[in-house]
Amino acid sequence: MYQLLKKEGAARRGQFDTPHGSVQTPAFMNVATAGAIKGAVSAHDLADLKCQVMLCNTYHLHLRPGDKLVHDFGGLHSFTGWQGPILTDSGGFQVFSLSKLRKIKEEGVHFSSHIDGRKIFMGPEESMQIQSHLGSTIAMAFDECIENPSPYDYVADSCARTVRWLKRCRQEMTRLNGLPDTLNPQQMLFGINQGGTFDDLRVAHMQEIAELDLDGYAIGGLAVGEPAEDMYRIISAVETFMPVNKPRYLMGVGTPVNILEAVHRGVDLFDCVMPTRNGRHAHVFTWEGIRNLLNEKYQLDHAPIDEHCDCPTCRRYSRAYLRHLFKSGEMLAMRLCVMHNLYFYNTLLERIRAALDEGQFEAFYQTHRLVLDKRI
Repeated sequence: MYQLLKKEGAARRGQFDTPHGSVQTPAFMNVATAGAIKGAVSAHDLADLKCQVMLCNTYHLHLRPGDKLVHDFGGLHSFTGWQGPILTDSGGFQVFSLSKLRKIKEEGVHFSSHIDGRKIFMGPEESMQIQSHLGSTIAMAFDECIENPSPYDYVADSCARTVRWLKRCRQEMTRLNGLPDTLNPQQMLFGINQGGTFDDLRVAHMQEIAELDLDGYAIGGLAVGEPAEDMYRIISAVETFMPVNKPRYLMGVGTPVNILEAVHRGVDLFDCVMPTRNGRHAHVFTWEGIRNLLNEKYQLDHAPIDEHCDCPTCRRYSRAYLRHLFKSGEMLAMRLCVMHNLYFYNTLLERIRAALDEGQFEAFYQTHRLVLDKRI
């Protein structure tokens, strides 16, 4: 399913074949939490933005509109109109973020809906059942997302629980994929590495879950407030023990420079709400750095967001017009800037792949790592 095509240092160029199409890696997965990109961008728009994978969230879709409803519509592909690969997050991060509304037990987590307060239970089996109803290409295992930092002993116990839950996820997915009415009987399962910022726990946990021979492996529990240097150190420590022939996914990361640094350390897949969230607030990414379109200096600026970009927004609109839309409270402002930011992220990964193909990634990395996060 995953072919390693080329390496430059630890950086990897690959192809990940799925039941819903091939993904050229490294790749950025566009976040459509509730089945849509926030900022009035549809699944059909994604094809024009170089998107390869759409990411949806199990927790949110389970609460609204309900995974059984999505199943009755033929799954997320039919429901949203996106026909490429879809990854569903297990809901673990959202459940564990409800610190005052949930109780963790060995069987799973009891929690209250953030929408209406109703009592809900989710464990490994329930998460797999919901994701099977959604019919996603890739299902993420249900894991415990700890606070960072947490005491060493608690993190060690949490890692052990996450392994037990992962084995239950695999067993339940095998059962579900064998049922006659399963929407996607080829649904894949990714395990998630945890361990906080403790190198030894991270490595031991990765070694243990690697033995399960899953379809892919993610690094979770990072980019949650720890210094970037800690995140990079953990990636480097874990990468050595990740299967070479499986895709590697760094969850919830990040800035363009975070992505560059993680590719440099051997990561294949990324997701983050940053391009959409920032776009909705007039912060746009360019090849020269980050612009805030609300700044007065753009009031009479005829140039596009980025003169080196050929996205639908940059081909048609000026910085002055976009600033006017934001100042006027027009929804179109958010849509156009979210489209630009997603196009930028997907183009960044496209150029990273091209640099790896040409044996020029190190030069690309050194050129852009000090520029892309600069405020201009």
